[in-house]
Amino acid sequence: MSTTLIKITSLSLILWLFIATKTLAQSENEQVLDTKGHPLERGKEYYIKPAITDSGGRFTLIDRNGSCPLYVGQENTDLGKGLPVIFTPFAKEDKIIKDSRDFKVKFSASSICVQSTEWKLGDRDTKSKRRVIIAGSDGSYFRIVKAEFEGVYNIRFCPTDTCSFCRFDCGTIGGLRENGKILLALDGSVLPVVFVRA
Repeated sequence: MSTTLIKITSLSLILWLFIATKTLAQSENEQVLDTKGHPLERGKEYYIKPAITDSGGRFTLIDRNGSCPLYVGQENTDLGKGLPVIFTPFAKEDKIIKDSRDFKVKFSASSICVQSTEWKLGDRDTKSKRRVIIAGSDGSYFRIVKAEFEGVYNIRFCPTDTCSFCRFDCGTIGGLRENGKILLALDGSVLPVVFVRA
């Protein structure tokens, strides 16, 4: 291989890495938008609802078994009010929720159980083998990622901002129908969502 060809190949590789890194950095700094096109803000209240019809209603707390803890789930129809949530970014300097950046989320509501309403990754459900999302203290970090359509997003568990060298069993949130209720869980169907300012 000639010296000129090696230089061109090396230059092409460096240019490609620069563009890929810049594109990734830009996507991670993109603001997550609500249904009115405004960025989601730290500490403000938002409703989360499916981006498509016939996929259940707004996010809420679910009494799964008639006992505590409560689970994170959806209203059965889009007529339910749901409960607003508040996002708290992992990066203390972030005032806006950004694409593919870690945050904690909790319902802005009190619970009949004496527990936090913060979202937390629970254990695998014995029947479906999916990991359910529960409400409780020491909440987990989640992130919002852009879906295929403008203003539509997915919520993932993959908190790499909290530990860049850790290996997480990542997954995207979707609905899990059980006994007439809709729970939120990973490792199955994916639920595209939108955010409505409360």
